[in-house]
Amino acid sequence: APAATPAQEALDTLVVNTADAAALDTLAGSDVLVPVPDDATDEDVADPHAVALPVLDDPEGGQVVPVFTSELELAELLPTVSRYRLVPLAALASQWPSGDLDLIIDAASPHGLTLTSEGVRTLLVR
Repeated sequence: APAATPAQEALDTLVVNTADAAALDTLAGSDVLVPVPDDATDEDVADPHAVALPVLDDPEGGQVVPVFTSELELAELLPTVSRYRLVPLAALASQWPSGDLDLIIDAASPHGLTLTSEGVRTLLVR
């Protein structure tokens, strides 16, 4: 298996302790893969200040945005996605929409982490 990235090691820590400040710092400073929605235009993809968030419906009725720490993680959950953007997680968090939108990192993995929209804004904005 490929060695865990610092972001993945941070996730392993956060699974055990979601308030681990060092792990949150590492995560916030990491680039994550943000799948590009199929309906996004080339302009959307090219604009560095506007990331079109892919939103999935959660089985429990909410909405989640999936991001990933590696291409492998992305392919496991969303094998049909062909495009993604690499975005610093803290930058993503700083422009997180208000409202009830959860962030899930590496959803298909044992170290998958879900943060509420409030958690994204409070834990990852640096």
